[in-house]
Amino acid sequence: MLYYLLYPLHEQFPALNVFRYISFRTAYAMATALLIALALGPPVIRRLRELKIGQKIREEGPQSHYGKAGTPTMGGALIVISIGLTTLLWGDLENHLVWIALLATLFMGTVGFIDDWLRVVKHLPKGLLGRYKLAGQITLGIAVFTAVFLYPAGGLLDPGETNIPFLKRTVMDFGWLYLPFVVLVITGSSNAVNLADGLDGLAAGLTAFAAVALGGMCYITGHVKFSQYLNVIYIPGAGELTVFCAAVLGAVLGFLWWNCHPADVFMGDTGSLSLGAALGTVAVLIKREFLLAIVGGVFALEALSVMAQVLSFKIWGKRILRMSPLHHHFELAGWKEPRVVVRFWIAAALCALVGLSTLKLQ
Repeated sequence: MLYYLLYPLHEQFPALNVFRYISFRTAYAMATALLIALALGPPVIRRLRELKIGQKIREEGPQSHYGKAGTPTMGGALIVISIGLTTLLWGDLENHLVWIALLATLFMGTVGFIDDWLRVVKHLPKGLLGRYKLAGQITLGIAVFTAVFLYPAGGLLDPGETNIPFLKRTVMDFGWLYLPFVVLVITGSSNAVNLADGLDGLAAGLTAFAAVALGGMCYITGHVKFSQYLNVIYIPGAGELTVFCAAVLGAVLGFLWWNCHPADVFMGDTGSLSLGAALGTVAVLIKREFLLAIVGGVFALEALSVMAQVLSFKIWGKRILRMSPLHHHFELAGWKEPRVVVRFWIAAALCALVGLSTLKLQ
């Protein structure tokens, strides 16, 4: 919005020429989203407390979590609002990739909000039933797939093709199998962030590192010279997704101010599902779906730990972890919650660096 309001005036006011630069709008998008989350935090948390929208704690979880019962949840609304307003302010609203990423985030944020509302306000233990939540994720995956086919990557890639990490200008063509692949990426990413949202600040911090890495990839992918230098397939318009990723980064950092240990508010499914959808959608739009598993390596481990736990119990009748997801295993092993969170953040930073390094190794 500011891009269209102010940039046309750059001939009269040369200083406004900065609005044409993605780097400028990216920096201010991050700052704006952070400030919105900081400013809205107190009134939103206060209102959630007034409505008695508090988190319920699982009885089988670590005993240290019992004291968190009643902490306001659904704070993910702060994240979704911050991302939405910031993207509208600083993004290029004629760029279809920006709209796809933003609408995907809003859609899964709505699904998460319904789940939180049913569970916390209506006191339905399971909230939104898993099959309905899965239906929402599959619907979003189909919608993103359709958008990719309607708006191919500038003719440089076929709609069903995607990049392979570490290999120079190497792509895999899924053909029509790209549909289930996109659905898997969107669903897996959304659920992985949801599973990681179990400790104060964990999911928000992990998302911040993933957003930084994906933002860097978006900028390079959408830049003619940088993409050519790094042997990255150029996708016109992908650079604008850097602004969106900056909005995600600022929003989660602002939320982390209120969510760090001991948390004043939890994001709930409203935040975790929307953030997972945002990361997965951006990865699909820049054709870096496989690289998402590296950049979001900790998220992937959290999801794999749950699957491994379930399979182990069903096949051998034994659990391979003290408790899943993985962060609870380390808690029950004696690690204090802040230690688990910070160490997982460090692992996420390494994953982000490895992911970015693949651009140079191609």
